[in-house]
Amino acid sequence: MLASQVWSSARLGAKGLGRCLARSLTGWASGEGRKVDIGGIYPPVTTPFTATAEVDYGKLEENLYKLGTIPFRGAVGGVCALANVLGAQVCQLERLCLTGQWEDAQALQHRLIEPNTAVTRRFGIPGLKKAMDWFGYYGGPCRAPLSELSPAEEEMLRLDFTNNGWL
Repeated sequence: MLASQVWSSARLGAKGLGRCLARSLTGWASGEGRKVDIGGIYPPVTTPFTATAEVDYGKLEENLYKLGTIPFRGAVGGVCALANVLGAQVCQLERLCLTGQWEDAQALQHRLIEPNTAVTRRFGIPGLKKAMDWFGYYGGPCRAPLSELSPAEEEMLRLDFTNNGWL
C-alpha cells in the first residue's frame, strides 16, 4: 500500500520519500514504461501582469516568441469557410504540407490569410456568401437577422481577394 510506504519513507526524509514514490509509481524514475510524445502540444498562454496589475506586454511577447520556436508538429480542426470559395487552394495547402514543401506552403498560406479573415472574422457569413457568388457558387441571400454587405464592405472584401491574386 502506497500510504504506508509514504509514511515510513517520510521518516527517512525527502530522499527516502523520493525513492518510495519512484518504486511505487512504476517506471517514472527509472525511465521505463510508456513514453508519451508531447512534442508540438502547445500549453495555453497565460497573460503576465506587472506588480501594478497591468498587462506585461514585454513578457507576453517574450513568451510568445519562445512558443514560436517550438517545431510545428501539426494541427487539428479548423474553420473551413474559405474552402467554400477557394477549395482547390486549401487542398493544395494540405498537399504541400504533407509532402514537406514548407516554403511553398508558407507562401500559399500567406496568400490565403487575408481572404480567410475576410470571410470568417471581418465580414462573416455575408462576406462568404458574396465571395461564393463571385467564384460561381451559390451563396444566396442572407437570412435575418444578417444583412447583405454594403457597397463599401463589398469593395473591401473584393480588395482582400484581389490583393492576393484570387480575383
